Amino acid sequence: MTDLSGAIWRKSTRSGDNGGACVEVATNLPGVVAVRDSKDQAGPTLTFRPTIWSAFVSSVRDNALIH
Repeated sequence: MTDLSGAIWRKSTRSGDNGGACVEVATNLPGVVAVRDSKDQAGPTLTFRPTIWSAFVSSVRDNALIH
């Protein structure tokens, strides 16, 4: 299990006022990117290797440009 006690969480700058239906991402931890539900900050957290997270974000960004 990854220690996330030093995580600095942030929401996307594109998150609007949608009643809290957002995810938060912490990218400041060495070797891991953490993702959690902003409404349930004490709940489960997903962790990814930075290269995997970067590929996911790039894929989402590329698909958004196509549609």
